[in-house]
Amino acid sequence: MKILLLQMRALVKLSFLELWRRNDVFALALLAVALMVPLSMASPFGASGATRYLDEVALLLVWGYSLFIAVGTGSRLFPPEFESRTIYPLLSKPISRGRLLLGKYLGACAASGSALLVFYALFLGSAVARGSSVSLLEIVQAVVLHLAFVALAVAASLFGSLIVTRSANLALVPMVLASMFFFGRKLLHYADAVSPLSAWALKVAYAVAPHAEFFDMRQRLVHGWGAVDGAAFAAALAYAAAYTAMLLFAASAVLKRKRI
Repeated sequence: MKILLLQMRALVKLSFLELWRRNDVFALALLAVALMVPLSMASPFGASGATRYLDEVALLLVWGYSLFIAVGTGSRLFPPEFESRTIYPLLSKPISRGRLLLGKYLGACAASGSALLVFYALFLGSAVARGSSVSLLEIVQAVVLHLAFVALAVAASLFGSLIVTRSANLALVPMVLASMFFFGRKLLHYADAVSPLSAWALKVAYAVAPHAEFFDMRQRLVHGWGAVDGAAFAAALAYAAAYTAMLLFAASAVLKRKRI
């Protein structure tokens, strides 16, 4: 058990430092500051209540940044190791492929989650500077659900990196997650207005695709609609945990069969 914990700690630290050594997060943080500071000073049409929509734009930026970082981090966990052959020293420690995958995944989640917290800190600073009021319970729920989404996105990009090329993975995973984020709630309504074949395809997509929209609290947070019901909050977290576990199990099965 002690050896397992030491291995996990080393792998998590390695993946965590790998993200923060890159310039991606710092570049996005600077971009976030450059966009959110003007938003914090704006008052559309002189109406103070309209600043809520600026908060919604700022939160949408946070979602976009977090998706970019999560998918990019997950997609880089193994392909560079295969290309540079550094996978061999890692597996010779000795450590099983399953432990290696889990350790690198947890490190990627820790790194992506820490970047997300930075972006939320920038958002809260922008909101406070604008005079917006944010409920503590609502912001806690929003951050926790967003972290659950990040964990799912990292798992999806990790699995994708093991079965398709890097470019295909970086195109497909964000496209699926973004499509479900914006249109997931309406897929079944769309199915009622199209041909039977298209309706069947939409229903399959609704049943299989990861429901990113389950974790979106932007409008509740911005417009003061109140916190999510405890049962719904727990159900969203359980869904994220189950879907993430399924993706990691599939990724582990692919990695174990992969010829290295």
